[in-house]
Amino acid sequence: MSSVPPNSNNNPAASSVGGAATASSNASPTFSPLYQQIKALITKSLQSGEWKPGELIPSEVELANRFKVSQGTVRKAIDELAAENLVMRKQGKGTFVSTHHEERAQFRFLRLMPDEGVPHPGVSQFIEVKRMRAPADVARLLDLKSGDAVIFIKRVQHFDSVPTIVEEIWLPGITFKGLTAERLEEYKGPMYGLFESEFGTRMIRATEKIRAVCAAEGDAVLLKIAANTPLLASERVSYTYGDKPVELRRGLYSTERHHYHNELN
Repeated sequence: MSSVPPNSNNNPAASSVGGAATASSNASPTFSPLYQQIKALITKSLQSGEWKPGELIPSEVELANRFKVSQGTVRKAIDELAAENLVMRKQGKGTFVSTHHEERAQFRFLRLMPDEGVPHPGVSQFIEVKRMRAPADVARLLDLKSGDAVIFIKRVQHFDSVPTIVEEIWLPGITFKGLTAERLEEYKGPMYGLFESEFGTRMIRATEKIRAVCAAEGDAVLLKIAANTPLLASERVSYTYGDKPVELRRGLYSTERHHYHNELN
C-alpha cells in the first residue's frame, strides 16, 4: 500500500494510514487489512469527537478521498462499524454516529423484555446517590486503584408501575465529576444518553454475567415480592472507546412479568 499524504486540514487520522502500515511492518510480521486501518482511523475520529453522537459523518466518497483509498474499502470499514453499533445507516440519508438517544439503542444493553406488549423505558426511583471510595472488587473491574473515587447509584426501575429491577451502579469519579442525585432525578431520558451528552462518555460494548439467586429481604422489599423469590442477577461492565471500562452495574431482575431475551448469531 502506498503512503497516504496528509489531509489538507492536517487531520492526524487522515495522514496516518500509510504510517500505521509502515510501523506495523517494522514492529511485527502481522498484516492489518487496509479496511481495518480505515476503520481504526474512523474510530479515532469518533473518539476525538470530530463527529458527535447523532451527527452525519462524511459520505463514503468523501472518506475515500480523504484517506486516498477506494470507496469499497471505506464501505467495508463502515459495515463493521455499523455491525458494532458505532455508526448507523439511514436509508436515503447517510451514515450517522450512533447515539444512546435513539429509541432502539435504549434496549441494546437491557435484555429484560416484557412477556406481553412491546418494550418501553422504565421509570427510575433513585434510592441512593453518593461519592465514595471504590471497594477493591469495583476498582479491579473498572481498572481503578482501590480507594479511588467512584459515584455509587442505587435505583429501582418500574415498568407499568411495577418495581422490576434493583440496580447498583459504580462510575469512575473523575469521568463523572459533577453527577448528582438532583441531575439524575431531573433528567428524563435514558441514563446512557445523559452520560453521552453531558459527560462525553459513550458506552460502546459490555460484558455480562448472569446467574439465578434468591431475593434477600431488603431487595424483596424494594421489589415488593416475598423474600427468597427467584431472581436473575446480572453483573455488567460497560466500555467506551479504547476498551476503557467506565461503568459497573449489578442488577436484580424480577421475571414475574419479564424474561431475559438475547439473539445468538
